[in-house]
Amino acid sequence: MSALAYSQIPGANNRLRVGVIGCGGQAGGHMRALMRIKESSNVEIVAVCDLYQKRLDAAASLTGAKPYKEYKKVLEIKDVDYILNATPEHWHSKITLDAATAGKHIYCEKPMTRTVEQSKQVVAKIKATGLKMQVGVQGTSDNSYETAYQYVKDGYLGKIVLAQIDYSRNHKDDFWIYKTDPDIQPGVNLDWNTWQGYTKKRPFEPELYFSWRRFWDYSGGISGDLFVHRVTRMIKALGLTFPSMGCAAGGKFQFTNGKAEIPDTMTVLLDYPGGPTVQLISSQANDTKVPHLIRGHKATLEFTPTGFTITPQKQYEGEVKPVVHVKTGAEALDLHHQNLHAAIRTNAALKCDVMTGYYGVVASEMACWSLRKRKYMKWDAAKERIITA
Repeated sequence: MSALAYSQIPGANNRLRVGVIGCGGQAGGHMRALMRIKESSNVEIVAVCDLYQKRLDAAASLTGAKPYKEYKKVLEIKDVDYILNATPEHWHSKITLDAATAGKHIYCEKPMTRTVEQSKQVVAKIKATGLKMQVGVQGTSDNSYETAYQYVKDGYLGKIVLAQIDYSRNHKDDFWIYKTDPDIQPGVNLDWNTWQGYTKKRPFEPELYFSWRRFWDYSGGISGDLFVHRVTRMIKALGLTFPSMGCAAGGKFQFTNGKAEIPDTMTVLLDYPGGPTVQLISSQANDTKVPHLIRGHKATLEFTPTGFTITPQKQYEGEVKPVVHVKTGAEALDLHHQNLHAAIRTNAALKCDVMTGYYGVVASEMACWSLRKRKYMKWDAAKERIITA
């Protein structure tokens, strides 16, 4: 069989079979969503894989799927049509590339990869194979952003100069600390060495495993876990690609005593060629929201829980009419999977395809490096890399 998955041959409307790789908390949400739509979407989880035996056993019990400790064994299963890659960020690219080599379609949790260089490899691979890949920014299954783009593209708002969006929370003691499991035993029921992958080897600590989002080796922190959700929305709504320059500020301001390497508060400014500037705001110590706005010279578009509104600037009230858009779709895992199913079966457009995923990674990593280096960063378009300005 070539690199094309079995679901791409005649009969693609038949049941789609899924292999789940990584069975932690987010994967649990995916598995439950897929089980809810099992009959309506004609989809079935047939394999689950995890390096921690306890999580693997729980996933097998939940789904009735066959358990595997080695993800490559899942990729060898002829009848698996697509894989759900719900591993930590530092494993996204390797598993995605291996899945594509095996001819499997892919749903990969966000961010698409940990680094820009990894994203370039994934983009090349997916384009070469013709496989379908959905990146897990499930908010893009809300049609508000693609509808907003029509107004932006048609010039309804005038020249777009600024967009702003946030994603904040308020943790009481420390942020992103997840409950550890006293049953875990590296070398007995957890393959800790394999879990670390290409990162520097560290002695096992429960916090590294259960709260990996707090450490740069495994995560982009706020930028990779939260901002990628928000900036991807703006990328879709504004028709953006690569930022030209970017800077970030922030730090560990509230939670200063823990082991976290990442900041608890972060603000980012990304300049896109010819405008706009996109502003991203987050704190894990204060959850007061910031309006999600696209500011044009003639009007302002504000995203709301039910869709968006467009309000003309005062001097353009006679030219621009107010708009209220009521969204269809939602930020939902089942809808995002169903969109992938439609792409596999009927070549429907993906809500968050590999290029959209790539643009999000560039924005996210540019923000990370600006904060860590305390420097302005820019995009080298010729070599597709982030450099110091």
